[in-house]
Amino acid sequence: MPAPEPESPVRLPVRAGFGRFLILVTVFVCAACGLVYELELVALASYLVGDSVTQASVVLSVMVFAMGVGSLLAKRLRCRAAVGFGAVEAVLALLGGCSAMALYACFAWCGQSRSALVGFSFAIGVLIGAEVPLLMTLIQRVRRQDPGGAVADLFAADYVGALVGGLAFPFLLLPAFGQLTGALVTGAVNAVAGGALVLWLFRRDLSARSRWALIVVNALVLALLAAGAVLTPSFERAARQAVYGPEVRVALRTGVQEVVLTGGRTRGRPLSLFLDGRLEVSGDDELRYHEALIHPAMAAGPHRRVLVLGGGDGLAAREVLRYDGVRSVTVVERDPGVVRLARRDPALSALNAGAYRDPRVRVITADAFDWLRRSAAYDVVVCDLPDPGLTPSTKLYSQEFYGLAERVLAPGGRLAVHAGEAGPRPRAYWTVDATMRSVGLRTVPYVVAARPPGGGSPGDGRTGEGRTAEGPAGDGPRDWGFLLAARTPVPLGLAPGAPRPRSLTPAGLDAARRAADRSREPHLPPSTLMHPRYGD
Repeated sequence: MPAPEPESPVRLPVRAGFGRFLILVTVFVCAACGLVYELELVALASYLVGDSVTQASVVLSVMVFAMGVGSLLAKRLRCRAAVGFGAVEAVLALLGGCSAMALYACFAWCGQSRSALVGFSFAIGVLIGAEVPLLMTLIQRVRRQDPGGAVADLFAADYVGALVGGLAFPFLLLPAFGQLTGALVTGAVNAVAGGALVLWLFRRDLSARSRWALIVVNALVLALLAAGAVLTPSFERAARQAVYGPEVRVALRTGVQEVVLTGGRTRGRPLSLFLDGRLEVSGDDELRYHEALIHPAMAAGPHRRVLVLGGGDGLAAREVLRYDGVRSVTVVERDPGVVRLARRDPALSALNAGAYRDPRVRVITADAFDWLRRSAAYDVVVCDLPDPGLTPSTKLYSQEFYGLAERVLAPGGRLAVHAGEAGPRPRAYWTVDATMRSVGLRTVPYVVAARPPGGGSPGDGRTGEGRTAEGPAGDGPRDWGFLLAARTPVPLGLAPGAPRPRSLTPAGLDAARRAADRSREPHLPPSTLMHPRYGD
């Protein structure tokens, strides 16, 4: 055990004022790293498990509680504050830096990550909570001052560091390094800051045994973090194969999301497109989904000008272009990386029949909500958007969104929306229906089975069910629920002379509408209009 450190002022290699400044700089750096660890856990949990609000609540609440525990435990280290702080920062750098890789490994090979998420959140929170009491002891030993002033200085540096860390995570670390390497880089910065403060500024106050122990521990931590950074590409490839299967052809992180493309070769698995881990397109049955979304709206009236919100894969545009009367198709997609992939990847381009090569198609890179504020009138508006059950997409199913969509409909125009599953979990589906009716639209609900009668393969995951909470889904959605809306009553069916979908018939659509009406929940609270996930 190292000898207790004296309570008298510590002997520093610099002036006390400059030493105090260095401690505050270390507080700044450690606070920035600590917030990056928190955000990293939230981001990765949202990606792996889904429902970002729940994951953020779990991570932040557990970490704040653990910080209180860490503050209490740090009282036992105050008599050896320098050694204790050095050890705490070394362990924190290792745990925080490796947390993202460990969570991804648990998800990929063990099929679950919730327990690991809670464990890392608690452990990191305990270590972060131990920092301030130890730093308070160190700064008072450098130069005695009023405790209130010392606390104010420490927390000022801590909060400013948290601001910088919070901004650096989305704008610097993620774009430059990605989630896994970004966490490792943050851990290395954390280890260097903590080790440098103790081993240089407080070196005269350490015994030889304590000094060498901290040197060895910090060197080992930095070596492990460096090894993790070197192995990250191989680790990511192996983890992706464990999650998505062996036929991963494309894996890239755009400025918006992670995009993974599997299969699609002449022989092997059908093409599958994953966005942030969720199955968005399956070559097995995407045709069934897109026919059900597009053709009832297109066949119900004029369709010269068509607006597709989402649908960057080009598959909705492919179905729209089957109609001779179409003069222009505007695709509004927030992720240009998906559009580039749909244009350039041979398998995906073949699946969308080269829709983006058609001169009638125009692509706008923008958020669908913002674009509706300034767009012109359209005969058909198609919402090929993420599932309403996903928290980030909630605004795309709100009263405000449908109010804007109603404004851009030309006289006689129609709005087609995919609104989630209507069978197993009808609450979200009928909430979307009520929200659309609240802005003056007349809706016609209809449901199409995700699998053809007698079998078939999993659905294309448009309902957010491409992945279960803890791993790849085995079955996908049971059905796709759609809503066809207009200012006046609109017939559900396929007009004479319209392109004949292979999987839809007018009689089948009418039967699906009647089935959807039978599943209606009659009493929806008014508060659900703004919250499609209410009661889900």
